[in-house]
Amino acid sequence: MRVSLVDFLNARPLVWGLLRNPPAGYEVARDLPSECAEKLRDGRADVGLIPSIELSRIPNLVRVEGLGIAAESEVRSVLLVSRVSREKIRSVRFDPASRTSAALVRILLKRRFGIEPESRERDADAELIIGDPAMKAELQGRVVLDLASEWRSLTGFPFVFAVWAARREVWSEELRKALFDSYRASLPAFDAMVDSEIETARDRSGARLSRAMVEDYLRNCLHYELTEADEKGLALFARWAREDGLV
Repeated sequence: MRVSLVDFLNARPLVWGLLRNPPAGYEVARDLPSECAEKLRDGRADVGLIPSIELSRIPNLVRVEGLGIAAESEVRSVLLVSRVSREKIRSVRFDPASRTSAALVRILLKRRFGIEPESRERDADAELIIGDPAMKAELQGRVVLDLASEWRSLTGFPFVFAVWAARREVWSEELRKALFDSYRASLPAFDAMVDSEIETARDRSGARLSRAMVEDYLRNCLHYELTEADEKGLALFARWAREDGLV
């Protein structure tokens, strides 16, 4: 079973068990969100922790219901950072690793401010920053839109950034159990998981994340067991993405 998972801090609780003690016969690869989607699309992976927008783009997938990466409101790791006020944004530099967040930017700017920005590689009014780099970014003097918070203000729902999905031909209840077991393994190991992330961060270039920041982020900014409100927000996002030509 070939598993493609996201190598970001926000995914750690979901993938903890798979990384630490994968079931026999499971091959685990650490990828960017966009790579997870592409591997699942072209058959290089059987299971992927994919951007939620890709559920509407990749055919013949089975979603693992009940699990995902979601935020009630402010998430702190998915940001649109602008050098102009939000109503003046006309161009955006999108993070190439992102799929869901890129679609979310377009939906929010259009439906909140009537703006349909062009995509630019340089000299853009605003930049989409996701994952660990967003948590380490220097934001002083910039206009910052936390996309999960903006979504909550617009819709009243949490936002689901990523979900587990499998190719239909490999789906089984045993696979579902393995993915839930991976998440459940993180619950009693929370302190060890945080310590592991901090230790890894010491080997990376750039700013470091403090223990307090990592712990607060995983405990309070994100949740992984999806609720009815999460499902409604996910369905609304998919509908608006279709209406706005993003699927």
